[in-house]
Amino acid sequence: MLDLPIGGQPACTEEPGSVKHMDTGNIVWTTPSKDHNGSMPIGNGDVGLNVWMEESGDLLFYLSKTDAWDENACLLKLGRVRVSLSPNPCVAGANFTQELDLATGTIRIQASAGNQEVTLLIWVDANRPVVRVEIDSTVPVEARAGLELWRTSTRARDKQEAACPIGLRTPHEQELVYPDTILPTTEEAVLWCHRNRASCWTANLEHQQMAAWAKTGHDPLLDRTFGGFMRGDGLVRDGDCGLRTKSGQTRIVLAIHPLTAQTDTVDAWIQALMKQASHSDATPLDAALQANTAWWRSFWETSWIHVSGTPEAEAVSRAYELQRFINACGGRGAFPIKFNGSIFTVDGHDQEKVYDADYRRWGGGYWFQNTRLIYWSMIASGDFQMMQPWFDLYVDALPFAMARTKACFGISDAAIFPETMTSWGAFHNRNYGYDRGDLEPGLSENTYIRRYWQGVIELLAVLLDTYDVSRDPSVLRDKLLVLAPPFLRFYREIYDGLDEDGCIIFKPSQSLETWHDAVNPSPDIAGLQWVLDRLLALPEDEISHELRTEWSEFRRRLPPLPTRTDAIYNHTRVLPALQYDHLANFENPELYAVFPYRLFGVGKPDLEVGRATWKARKIKRTGGWCQDAIQAALLGLTDEAAAAVVKNLSDRHEDSRFPAFWGPGFDWVPDQCHGSVACVALQRMLLQCDDGAIHLLPAWPKDWNAEFKLHAPNRTTVEGSVENGKVIKLKVTPEHRSQDIIVIDPA
Repeated sequence: MLDLPIGGQPACTEEPGSVKHMDTGNIVWTTPSKDHNGSMPIGNGDVGLNVWMEESGDLLFYLSKTDAWDENACLLKLGRVRVSLSPNPCVAGANFTQELDLATGTIRIQASAGNQEVTLLIWVDANRPVVRVEIDSTVPVEARAGLELWRTSTRARDKQEAACPIGLRTPHEQELVYPDTILPTTEEAVLWCHRNRASCWTANLEHQQMAAWAKTGHDPLLDRTFGGFMRGDGLVRDGDCGLRTKSGQTRIVLAIHPLTAQTDTVDAWIQALMKQASHSDATPLDAALQANTAWWRSFWETSWIHVSGTPEAEAVSRAYELQRFINACGGRGAFPIKFNGSIFTVDGHDQEKVYDADYRRWGGGYWFQNTRLIYWSMIASGDFQMMQPWFDLYVDALPFAMARTKACFGISDAAIFPETMTSWGAFHNRNYGYDRGDLEPGLSENTYIRRYWQGVIELLAVLLDTYDVSRDPSVLRDKLLVLAPPFLRFYREIYDGLDEDGCIIFKPSQSLETWHDAVNPSPDIAGLQWVLDRLLALPEDEISHELRTEWSEFRRRLPPLPTRTDAIYNHTRVLPALQYDHLANFENPELYAVFPYRLFGVGKPDLEVGRATWKARKIKRTGGWCQDAIQAALLGLTDEAAAAVVKNLSDRHEDSRFPAFWGPGFDWVPDQCHGSVACVALQRMLLQCDDGAIHLLPAWPKDWNAEFKLHAPNRTTVEGSVENGKVIKLKVTPEHRSQDIIVIDPA
């Protein structure tokens, strides 16, 4: 480890930079909230809460889980809980504070009036699947905790509510919402579940010419059961859905144990839940809270960026921290983070229609274009554990994808995934289409995603960066080298035509969702060049001779990136494709050669090509999944990058009280790709790594100060401080990597 003082300053010996800043980043409210729009998020990576206290004095929270998929493959809430206290501490004129404590991942609410002071501590155990609500009062209080369910009968979703149906066989069918069930229990507790007695899985596969897989594969939805078990010491049943104190108490501890499982019977699910609850409760509460705090401390010590110097810089700093917190609250479950709300959706209105907390625009599927941005932001912050669910989504669905590629395209040992897909890798039926005519199997009626395949290349790029930084052999062995061979084989086999120079012709093709008719699209070519060069640079013993030969030949036959040189000014820029027509969206495909595929950028020989491409881009905007902020940072365009980051991280949802609930934008609230774009850009403004070099401050505003710790290739961490455009403290681990540091003076 190297402690490198710069400019005569001593090495930093204080506690880790993130932890010492945590209390300044906490969110504190001094009044209760009017409704669900005033909720705060907390979670343990799998179980999440939206917490608020109403002006009535009632504590409410939505309960969510990352794997609560219903019959239609929509991600539902588990329910809502209301806790009422008597006497009510939130009478008129009472003192009130509600604080999100980032260092411990908890919410603390304090209310006092007269001689009564009540403290509520709400937390989701970082190490166990349990929610705790601890209530302490200076005078005895009576309490009631009630479960509130809104799925009480079978009903049909309207067409807007079910905008992207996964399993409907015709456009005239409707998705059905099924009710939850309150279950009997002998304990003083509330027990409930939602059990899928139907499933859209078979209809989805049969509609897409995959009936054979439907007969042999595993239905992930049928009999999936999710719900919870609520109890507390000294609490007794109060009706079917409530608990209450027998008499006044000064301390009340409520526990909620959620579970999702596929079981043969409801009784089997109940047995599994009771076993889980007993295991979680076996740890003393104080020890569990201490371990929870330790987990969060470790998380914050892994990485941080604290920015100061201007009001805009401080706003960016807080928003970056809160977005990373939201990722941690929902990023360690069985499934990836949902781009359209994560697990923190609440009731909302869309196009003048009001929907419950289960609604999210674009439904239950995964959009690669949006989801990827969440995970790009986790590499430099070292949050590798949270990346695994996203990688596993594709690894687990790979057998299905290979079977579909064989059945639909006639290509063996190859695989492709659609840009918008179900959790098992299929199209949504609506995207696949109902009036398909003579459209080939495997191609969607939806032209926006018909040949949008480059997502699998970008997934390999994310894996390559993850492996470069973490050096985790399982990422290479169990993820990258499992997915790369079938993905690359699909591209090699589906495009078998050659031009007069012996290069592959990518036709018919498209350039992202923007140019639907294209030849040699830049994102695909840039991605294949970037990924193949890096795969072939892996050590000889990591790749078989057969694969190395196959990939070397494929790389040799790739066409050059489509470019155009201005005859007057002699500026060369990248084009969206060699040929392109039918403009249909507002992306800049040519800039994929900057991000995600870093062919042009700071420290690279053709930086001006990237900058000329940026200057000539057709779409100039930020917000949502737009990547201008990231691409500007990678090109060393400081002012443009900073302006886009500030705009993104200032553009909150106007109805939400929590300052890092973005959206709805293109997606839904909270919009996870919107915040993630800004996080990636801020990281790249501070640090960029390619070809063994570590560039510091490649796009950093001179009037922004910073303390940071970020992760770089070869298990390197770079920790330092920046003041007035100068690096004044720097610690590089391991020590020998300090020789690779290149500090760029801000303009």
